[in-house]
Amino acid sequence: MAKIEFHELTKAYKDVVAVKGLTASIQGGRITGFLGPNGAGKSTALKCLLSLAHPTSGSALINGSPYEELEHPLKSVGAVIETGGFNPAISGLKNLKIIAAAAGIPDSRALEVLDLVDLTEARSKKVKHYSLGMKQRLSLAAALLGEPEILVLDEPSNGLDPIGIAWLREFLKKLSAKGHTILVSSHQLAEMQHTVDDVIILNKGRVIASGSVQEIIGDGTLEEAFIRLVESAA
Repeated sequence: MAKIEFHELTKAYKDVVAVKGLTASIQGGRITGFLGPNGAGKSTALKCLLSLAHPTSGSALINGSPYEELEHPLKSVGAVIETGGFNPAISGLKNLKIIAAAAGIPDSRALEVLDLVDLTEARSKKVKHYSLGMKQRLSLAAALLGEPEILVLDEPSNGLDPIGIAWLREFLKKLSAKGHTILVSSHQLAEMQHTVDDVIILNKGRVIASGSVQEIIGDGTLEEAFIRLVESAA
């Protein structure tokens, strides 16, 4: 089953070390929360995982290989790192068809993923008229085009209202139940507690805790455990 591995991953930018010796394994068929305060190194680690940045040392692997060496990347990994990248002057459907064509994916899949993320009615609307929440859903649709085993999501609930957040939670759980491996970075700890199976908590580029949600929170909440762990590591 698909999985993600970080081996002593370090990423430095001049005098700033954003990630320091990150070692972690994300198990297949589970939802893992990638948590940490601002500047903890989460986004940098995800960029290294997706070959958007190159490690200073160590590695970030998907099924044993760097992302850039995957034979069919879009069919192996779907990613939502930011909501940009779409042409605002054309419709959501046309944007997805362009991405699909570049990856050798049939046009029909664009309509399928729009339906999956409840954007069918907005398929002909220009992206510049989409709300932030709609753009988040469109980004998720793009990530699903290749029917990937793995999803890597950076703050996917940004811009979603409470109904949208609840929808995303159930959507991710359904994907996980079908065997998908999901790594999701988020600051919404209360929501993460009800969504993920496992958590990895970073602070200042280092892992300070990892395990199942229940192991981490004990009798309390994820927010309480997070604050306690981050303060203890400071």
